[in-house]
Amino acid sequence: MSYENFLYDIALRDERLVVLTAENRAAIRNLPLKLGNRFIDTGITEQTMTGIAAGLALRGRIPVTHALAAFLTMRAFEFIRTDVGLPALPVKMVGGVAGFLSEANGPTHQALEDISIMRGIPNVNVFAPADEEDMLIGLETVLLSSEPCYIRYNNLKPAMLHSGTFEMGKAEMINDGEDITIITYGMLLRQAYEAMIMLETKGISVRLLNMRTLKPVDEEAIINAAHQTSMIVTLEDHFLTGGLYSIVGEVFLKHNIMNSVLPIAMENKWFKPALLDDVLKFENFTGTAIAERIHQSYLEKNSEILSVRSLI
Repeated sequence: MSYENFLYDIALRDERLVVLTAENRAAIRNLPLKLGNRFIDTGITEQTMTGIAAGLALRGRIPVTHALAAFLTMRAFEFIRTDVGLPALPVKMVGGVAGFLSEANGPTHQALEDISIMRGIPNVNVFAPADEEDMLIGLETVLLSSEPCYIRYNNLKPAMLHSGTFEMGKAEMINDGEDITIITYGMLLRQAYEAMIMLETKGISVRLLNMRTLKPVDEEAIINAAHQTSMIVTLEDHFLTGGLYSIVGEVFLKHNIMNSVLPIAMENKWFKPALLDDVLKFENFTGTAIAERIHQSYLEKNSEILSVRSLI
């Protein structure tokens, strides 16, 4: 089932649901005729759309807004913060083409700050599914929650089977392992999975976590990984600051944890626009490039440990 059909199915069962868009209909182009006055297109006015959604939520509706992630999270930031986050209204904000999914678009359309921006707003949750199947598994729980939530829309086909269960704040363990843990979210789960397979052929046991929600975050999964594996890798199509790497650091400080952490993210630059596969190759985010970087870091870490032991 597609996102559009799933959303329509929920709308049929719950009359509170209203769909809004700021002239971004790609994922919901057939809903206007089906939903009638429960579909609202405000035009390219993300701020207005968010204000309308807040008003609808105050009147008992569940508004689901749609816009390009870069403009939804940045152009409408104050409206989300003040009209949605402050009163904790159940507005669901769906951001399209976030991160590398923006592919051929330039820096103005590349939402590499969205996780940082949205998780920084009190009361606003963040759901970043790995693919379409993962998105649909969690969608009903997220939409029918009484809390506001930012959703990183993702309609890519899955690279593996997902757990059919979903809970806000609970990571999905794709694979268990004892040597290193790769923690990721969103579309890069596919590349993380490919890297995991390559690393295991080299004799490295890999735990792979799909975080699913970045807020609330599964602190227990991060803590267990830190205690049970000797190296943590954070992988994300987001700036280094404010995303998963920052989240893991916050958890480590909160619980007085120390472990080696290798962050793989965009560092102080936007990516070169191209088709998605070419973006991944140019920016070194293919499964092969990720595996090589992790393998090198793991070997360096182990050699340091052996050097210290030889001195004792």
